[in-house]
Amino acid sequence: MLRHLHISNYALIEELDLDLQDGFSVITGETGAGKSILLGAIALITGQRADSQSIKEGAAKCVVEAEFDISNHRLESFFEENGFDFDPESCTLRRELTAAGKSRAFINDSPATLAQMKELGANLIDIHSQHQNLLLSHESFQLNVLDTMANNATTLDAYREAYYLYKGTEKRLAEAIEVAERSKNEVDYLSYQLEQLQALDPHEDEEKDLEEENKRLEHAEEIKTSLYEAASLLDGGNDYDGLVDLSNRTRSIVENLTDVYPQAETLAERLESVYIELKDLSREISQQADDLEYDPQRLEEVKQRLDLLYTLEKKHGAADSTELVEVMHNIEKKLDLITNADEKIAQLERERDEARLLIQQRMTELTATRKKAIKDVESEVGNSLLSLGMPHAVFRVQLSAASTPTADGNDRVTFLFAANKNASPRAIADVASGGEISRVMLAVKAMTSRRAKLPTIIFDEIDTGVSGRIAEAMGYIMRNMVAEQGGRQVIAITHLPQIAACGQTHYCVYKEDSGLHTVSSIRRLSDEERIMEIAHMLSGNNVTAAAIDNARELLNGQ
Repeated sequence: MLRHLHISNYALIEELDLDLQDGFSVITGETGAGKSILLGAIALITGQRADSQSIKEGAAKCVVEAEFDISNHRLESFFEENGFDFDPESCTLRRELTAAGKSRAFINDSPATLAQMKELGANLIDIHSQHQNLLLSHESFQLNVLDTMANNATTLDAYREAYYLYKGTEKRLAEAIEVAERSKNEVDYLSYQLEQLQALDPHEDEEKDLEEENKRLEHAEEIKTSLYEAASLLDGGNDYDGLVDLSNRTRSIVENLTDVYPQAETLAERLESVYIELKDLSREISQQADDLEYDPQRLEEVKQRLDLLYTLEKKHGAADSTELVEVMHNIEKKLDLITNADEKIAQLERERDEARLLIQQRMTELTATRKKAIKDVESEVGNSLLSLGMPHAVFRVQLSAASTPTADGNDRVTFLFAANKNASPRAIADVASGGEISRVMLAVKAMTSRRAKLPTIIFDEIDTGVSGRIAEAMGYIMRNMVAEQGGRQVIAITHLPQIAACGQTHYCVYKEDSGLHTVSSIRRLSDEERIMEIAHMLSGNNVTAAAIDNARELLNGQ
């Protein structure tokens, strides 16, 4: 439950620290004193959208921080899954807004996302603002109420798992059919492309090898002449000695010096190596010159092969023959997929049919839990409406099949209502007045809160449209929500003295004028102050002795 609230520089609130109690608390104050501002600040720490204009004028940033007692609420899994420090007794939620429009969220002083703050906040506090009475006419809200009372979260999760499996299989099947239809038109073209590539049968790095061969064949005569010339220089001719003979003679001259010049031995050995290498080079060059022949037929074949490679590379956007090989393999795979498309579609159809059977089974189980809960819902809401001064009210829950299944099942829920004797119940949005809507909503909230076991519930003027004895009955229901579940905290923002008198703790929101600006504050009222506040609510600015006596009677009657 909410233990402490700190607000600084939010709207008209300059600095506020408020300790809150468990049980049933009421908050009162003049219209415009700042009750809605207080509620807006609390909404921030539940992850609601922030507005930088909410920052007090002239301030650089505003801060809202709330400390919650979580000792009995089994939230450890949330902290473990999200990596936050866990204190089994309490947790702190903080929200900071800057004038520049930046927003930061913290859980136990660790940075958090708004999604994380919203998830945790939903487990700690439920804020029922006045406009939420309109939710009573929404099918999704009505369905959620029925599911809360059915306590069917496990069944609903199992259904949703089957639903998303079915929808996913349907999507994959539709995509496979679309691809197959589109691909069938491509088969002839892809087959033609593959035939061209397979006929060419390109190889990795083939283009590079062919280009080198092409150059060699084009310059064969030039290469042959140069090689013979090099061989001649090495071997010598009729009129001159070649390098091989010269190196051998040089070696002999140096070798003859070894007896008188020992250093010559090393030189001779090196010259021996030169002689052997030159002799070997001479043989190899001569052999290559003899082997090299100008082959115009082979040259033409190479040129034609290169032309085909270049043409197909350009056609398929390939940089070289290696990429062209990859293109060929990709076309083969694509044709293989098209060829096997019917088999894949048949498999997906089987999976779709199996998923459909599963979703129908889970759908039936989910509907059964809802049907079972209807009687309890009708009984509990009906009893609450009786205590709220509607003895002839009829509340019914109508369950019908939806046109198509959704993630919430295949059920439509409609709350039917009749306020007067012998009147036929109709959709609540069509027949209920504002005051009747308020009473039905309070009855529904009181009922679902027992199942949801939320630690803190805040009602913002849920008493709209009611007064007198009915207001007092609403106050009793809110106070009983605390008694039915120990450790719960219910807070009501109200303008009605009958509800204010039911509170176990009473806070008053008020404005103060400092001379420079106006600020909103809140304080807990003493017993005497409560009497004066309720008397003020009864008689207005002119508090009479009768109003004070009436206020005492209201409080003593609790």
